[in-house]
Amino acid sequence: MTDVAVAVLLVIGVAAQLLAAAGIVAMRSTYDRLHYTGPTMVAAVAFAAAVLSREGFSLIGDKAILIALVVVVTSPVVVQAIARAARIGQRGSLDAAGADVESAG
Repeated sequence: MTDVAVAVLLVIGVAAQLLAAAGIVAMRSTYDRLHYTGPTMVAAVAFAAAVLSREGFSLIGDKAILIALVVVVTSPVVVQAIARAARIGQRGSLDAAGADVESAG
């Protein structure tokens, strides 16, 4: 039963990674590509759960949990930093100007 659960979790993790990679390759702009980095967090949690269900709460299982936690916490921060850098690279600053600003009236 444990082997089946591990196999299912690994398939989920690999499928999420493949979905993310396909989305990144298919999209044209940097901002569109950033949306497809989200499934990597699902994959990290699935891989950690697979290791944890096979190894239990041991040194290996604890490291898997820690790695998944680091990926889940840092992924949105990295995406935000990349988006900010892309905006600065395209426009020269983060300030909204011209077509970015909606009229209040």
